[in-house]
Amino acid sequence: MVRIFNRYTIGMILIPLLLLAGCSDVNDSFLDPKGPIAAAQKSHFISVTLYSMLAAGPVFLLVPLIMWRYRYKNKAARYAPDWAFSGWLDSLMWGVPVVIVFVLSSELWRSSRALDPYKPIASDQPALQVQVIGLDWKWLFIYPDYGVASIGELAFPVDRPVSLVLTSDTVMQSFMVGSLAGQIYVMPGMQTRLQLKADEPGVFQGQNTQFNGNGFAAQKFNAVALSSGDFDDWLTNVRTQGVELDERIYGYLGNRSTKQEVHEALASASVPDDVTYFSRVTPNLYQSILGRYHAGIAIAPEDQPGGELYRAAPLNSPAPGGSTL
Repeated sequence: MVRIFNRYTIGMILIPLLLLAGCSDVNDSFLDPKGPIAAAQKSHFISVTLYSMLAAGPVFLLVPLIMWRYRYKNKAARYAPDWAFSGWLDSLMWGVPVVIVFVLSSELWRSSRALDPYKPIASDQPALQVQVIGLDWKWLFIYPDYGVASIGELAFPVDRPVSLVLTSDTVMQSFMVGSLAGQIYVMPGMQTRLQLKADEPGVFQGQNTQFNGNGFAAQKFNAVALSSGDFDDWLTNVRTQGVELDERIYGYLGNRSTKQEVHEALASASVPDDVTYFSRVTPNLYQSILGRYHAGIAIAPEDQPGGELYRAAPLNSPAPGGSTL
C-alpha cells in the first residue's frame, strides 16, 4: 500500500513540474503566449485540465484512502458481503462523469469555433499576406504584396495580423509557432491556412513537428515581430541583400538541404546566419507549385522535390543569358 501511495504522490508532484517545464526564456510554447491565439489556447488548456481534474482528483485522493481503510487486518472496517446497491452512490458515480463530458464537449465546441485556423483575426489593420511552402528541410516564406521571400526567418509587424496560406512541395509536414499560433498540417496540392499575431516585439521559434527525414531537427525558423519602421527596414534589407528566386534557384531549393546549407550556397555574408533573402520572386510561384498537383496525372519522380531521383540544375550551370550564379 505504501508503494502505491508513493506512486500517486510522485505523480501529483511531477505533473505540475512537467507543466512548469514549458516556462523558459525561449519563446516556443503556448504556455508562454505572446499573441491572442496562443493566449486563447492556453486558456482552453487550463480550463480543460481543471474540468478533467474534477474526475481524476477524487480518484487520486480516494483510492489510497480506500486501500488504507480496507487494508488487511483492519477490524474497524465494516464487513458487508451482501451489499449490492446504493442509489445515491450510483447517481454520483454516473452523474459526475456525464456532467463533466457535457461541460468538456461544450468547451471543445466553443474553442474549436473560436480558434478556427481559417478565421481571420479581428483588427483595424489589414492582415499581412504570407505564402508558406514546405520543403526538405526548410520553410520558404513568400510575401506576395512585396515581391520578396525568405528562408529561416518569418518577419512581420507587431500588433498586425498575419494570414498564412500553406502548402508542401514534398512530403506532409506540420507547421507550428507555439507561442503565437497553433499547429497546421501541409500536404502537396492542398492549401491550408493559419492566423497569427504578436502582441509585443520579439523572436519566436517556429518548426516542423512532423518527422520527415535526416534534416528534421534543423527545420526550425525564427518568427520575428518588429515595429512598423523596423519591418520596413527589414524589407529594404531583403531587397538589397537578397538573390532572385527564379525557377532555377527554386529547383535548387527543392533538393534536400537545411536552411544552413541554403545560406552557405546563396546568401551574402551580411545576411544573418541560417537565413536567406530573395529580393525578387517569380510571379505566381506559389500558385504554380500548388496547381501542378491538380493536373490529374502522376508527377514523375524526377520532378518531385525532395525525392531521391529529383533532378535539379546545379547552381553553377548556365542561367538564361549565359551567366552563372
